[in-house]
Amino acid sequence: MSFQNPVFIPGPTNIPESLRKACDMPTIDHRSPLFGQILHPAREGVRKVLQSESAEIFIFPSTGTGGWETALSNTLSSGDTVLAARNGMFSHRWIDMCQRQRLRVEIVETPWGEGLPADRYAEILAADKHHRIKAVLATHNETATGVRSDIAAVRHALDAAGHPALLFVDGVSSIGSMDFRFDEWGVDCAVTGSQKGFMLPPGLAIVGFSEKAMEATKIAMLPRTFFDVHDMAKGYANNAYPYTPAVGLMNGLNEACRMLLDEGLENVFARHHRIAEGVRCAVRAWGLNLCAASPDIYSDTVSAIRTPKGFNATDIVSHAAQTYGVAFGTGLGEVAGKVFRIGHLGSLTDVMMLSGLATAEMCMADLGLDITLGSGVAAAQEFYRATPALSRKVAAE
Repeated sequence: MSFQNPVFIPGPTNIPESLRKACDMPTIDHRSPLFGQILHPAREGVRKVLQSESAEIFIFPSTGTGGWETALSNTLSSGDTVLAARNGMFSHRWIDMCQRQRLRVEIVETPWGEGLPADRYAEILAADKHHRIKAVLATHNETATGVRSDIAAVRHALDAAGHPALLFVDGVSSIGSMDFRFDEWGVDCAVTGSQKGFMLPPGLAIVGFSEKAMEATKIAMLPRTFFDVHDMAKGYANNAYPYTPAVGLMNGLNEACRMLLDEGLENVFARHHRIAEGVRCAVRAWGLNLCAASPDIYSDTVSAIRTPKGFNATDIVSHAAQTYGVAFGTGLGEVAGKVFRIGHLGSLTDVMMLSGLATAEMCMADLGLDITLGSGVAAAQEFYRATPALSRKVAAE
């Protein structure tokens, strides 16, 4: 693998030089007021990226998986029921965590490649007259299949049923790249990590709690120690953590939020959509299909591309790494060997994306697929040329 080539995996993403430098800092006393000058602006920056006025932001030395556990363990009790759809590997893993935490999970099995079934959620919530369901889990962007789900529709299902369940949203591969509206959608717990839209190395679990979620923490009985938000809040009040924080990553997060907000969130979302549309043009030119079942659920951060039956899609990923020093994503779970994934999020431009599409073409041609070299690249080029960017100020400096 070459360090000179950008990566085209759906995370960790490419790290801008300014963020790499922000993370590379001298040791400071993390219990001094100096740390507060990093901590509090980072939390406020995340709140703005979530498009929230009041969310309580907690940042743990962990990953998105730790963020899932933070949401569950701070708001629920053993034996509580949660509602979740299984439509990909990451929704599956969150369900598995719930079951290990001795929660009851009402699972709506959903074909991989489809979005969350908000209509089915609505039926189940309306029928739950005794409100035994305490939380609804929603994966905003299923990274394994390249599917975006309608979180506003899930909130509508809750409201239409007059149901008090909490709404938990996995935004690991969407927040900081795709439109995410914490307040408008009535999200109670939003989970993400440092290594995708925030363009940093892995190492931070980033979680937003609503006022309703904070109230739930007062009666929740699941065990938590490392992920206790009350311990964390006490530390924040003293410009500190209850244990040692990842100071360099926190400094990087502060800078990442500044970069995103300086670019303008609308421009960030438009850039991701533009790059993703170019990829989709290329896929059509290749005569291939996406795993996502319909255009209304296409992800703007990752495309899972189906290869012909009998062809092992993982070979494309292996060949790209070994021959061209370029990283793509493999298929996971039910779509392992059936798709390869192109990540198009974080620090990326249309010009960078064209190099990834060209590499994918070379790999497919090398492996005997009926691909005309230059066909997908040309289709993406035509789209990019015909669709001016809203802003050329891209988070890639």
